Amino acid sequence: MKTFMTAAALSFGMAGAALAADPIEGMWKTEPDDGIFYHVLMKPCGNAYCGEFRKKFENGQEVSSPVIGRNAVFDMVPQGGGEYKGKAWRPSNDKVYTGSGTLSGDVLRVGGQILGGLIKVRQTWTRVR
Repeated sequence: MKTFMTAAALSFGMAGAALAADPIEGMWKTEPDDGIFYHVLMKPCGNAYCGEFRKKFENGQEVSSPVIGRNAVFDMVPQGGGEYKGKAWRPSNDKVYTGSGTLSGDVLRVGGQILGGLIKVRQTWTRVR
């Protein structure tokens, strides 16, 4: 009986670990860019993570936008140690960058680069509670 209870407890523990959300999941506030910031929902997308624009704010007020529902970041694959690699889209210039993210608590540093790193864009996002 003791063996059965131990096996059941281990099985339940492994299932719980498999179901645990990645720390990058959740709602994030982007750094203001040209006076505009967004709320981005980071969620699983296949074997990676994507961040979907959910709300746009201008001068502190929520406004409508055609980017709502589009991905700010996509194909973000965990590399371990809070690091992610994928792609990022910047709506203000409609460019897609090779993207990366570094997660530390409630701060997500998102960056992108094009032209072999000649042009770099970086932002610090904060978790929305």
